Formats: sequence, structure tokens, C-alpha cells
Amino acid sequence: MFEQFQAINVDTGDAGIFVRRAGAGPAVLLLHGFPQTHLMWRDIAPVLAERFTVICADLRGYGRSACPASSADHAPYAKRAMASDMVAMMAKLGFTSFMVAGHDRGGRVAYRLALDHPDRIEKLAVLDIVPTADAWDRADARLALGYWPWSLLAQPEPLPEKILAGAADAIVDNALGGWGSPPDVFPAGIRQAYVDALRDPAHIHAICEEYRAAATLDRDHDRADKAAGRRIACPVLALWSGQGALAEWYAGEGGPLALWRNWADDVRGRAVSGGHFFPEEAPGQTAGALIDFFGAAGAG
Repeated sequence: MFEQFQAINVDTGDAGIFVRRAGAGPAVLLLHGFPQTHLMWRDIAPVLAERFTVICADLRGYGRSACPASSADHAPYAKRAMASDMVAMMAKLGFTSFMVAGHDRGGRVAYRLALDHPDRIEKLAVLDIVPTADAWDRADARLALGYWPWSLLAQPEPLPEKILAGAADAIVDNALGGWGSPPDVFPAGIRQAYVDALRDPAHIHAICEEYRAAATLDRDHDRADKAAGRRIACPVLALWSGQGALAEWYAGEGGPLALWRNWADDVRGRAVSGGHFFPEEAPGQTAGALIDFFGAAGAG
């Protein structure tokens, strides 16, 4: 796993970001979600590295990356701050522009990158998400019950921190087994790595701060962009679980593609097989879709 990848700690000035890097050619940054780390890309990154320079990063507060101190308004864990980490990290590695794919929380960082740093992002792939403000504006009992981290982890400290600290195994098992992907998709060692990443008090607090920021500042930033008419300038690929929430919840509005087309002019995409964790459940299908998108004319 990641045998041909360099392990690098990059000091961005605001945070230490852990990455793995391999390959040559146009740069592709891969960003993970919750409760994962960069390990979620273990079967996809080597395939992409045959054609691209691939960088798999742990987001600030996750995995092996640092946990900067937060603030009362949660700004250090807003997607704006996390996106700035990635711009600084990629520049340190020699890439002033790049392509990016993000799943779940990483998808939210990825599209914030495209909005805040349009000169840096060549192409954007978002996996199993709709924009944060759109999700909150349409939230109902299905979101509250089905994707409980949105509401539970956004509660004031220390309640969510204590829950995570006391039940890391249960948290990971519920997420990995309850969001549409079979539990056997995740080998024991990967599952344990995700559990271990949730046992450090600093990382627990950082992850909760990230969810608090999503419920407040991230929504505000999205709404300010919408009010200002700011749009994603680069081509967008949206992939979502054909068996998951996005395929059902937003059908009346034209599905995820219709929501993303409110934010960008060049949007393509489709449902893929598998549950929410389809990059781990169907890595070949996911890698193929990313290669077709990133490798098309205009990339690099």
C-alpha cells in the first residue's frame, strides 16, 4: 500500500500537512473525507500515478496532519482555511496550479479551493457531495438521522469530543457500515487506522471544529459567493453513489448535477455503483472516471 509513494511532511506556515506523492505529469491532489484519512485512496492513487503526479493529503486536523489551535468562530477549521493549506502545500511541492478530487469533507475543501483560488485549480472532481449551503438549506430528518455527524459533531464542546473519545470504534463502524457500503469493503488494518486517527484528543477536537465550521462559516461563505455571483470557473466532475442519499434526496430538483450547475457552467457527471464510500468500494470505476476527466483535453 503506497509502496512507490514518498511520505512527506510539508510545513505550510499555518499547519503541518502530511502527504504521499508519486508519479509524473500534471498534478492531481486527492482529498479524503470523514472518518477517513489519505488511506482511502490506496487503490486509486497508484493507478492515477501511472499518468499523473499524485498527491494524497491528510486534511488539517485529520490523520497525520497537524491540528492548529482553533478560535471561537471556528475559522481555523473552515474550508477556506483548509483550502489555503492545500494551496500552500502544493506550492511548496512545486505546483502553482493543479487538479483536485475530493470525497465527502475533502470534496468541500476541493470546491472551496476552486472558488477561492480559481487561478490555481484546473479541474475539480467532487465525490458524493452537494455544496454545503445547499445541503443545509435542504436539510430535514433524513440528513439529521442518516448523516448524524453534521448535527452531532457540530454541537458545542465538549459533548461531541467526549462521545468520539469514548466510542471511536462505534463511530467508525457506524459510518463505514451505515452509509451504504458493505463493511467488508474496509480491511481490518484500514478500519483500525481510521479508529486510531479518532483517538487522539487534538484530532478529535479538530474534527469537531471542522463540523462546527461547516454548520456556520462554511454556509456563510457559500451564501456570500452566491450573492456575489461568484462561480466555479474550471470544469467540474460530480460523481455520486447510485444507492446513496444524493441520488434520492435531490431528484425533485434535477439531482446533484442540477445543483452543481447552479455553481458552475461546465459540469458533467453521473451516479456510480456502491454506497457513500464508493472510492473504496469501487476503486476501478472511480479511478477510470477520474482518469477520463483529468486526462481529457485541457488538463495540465
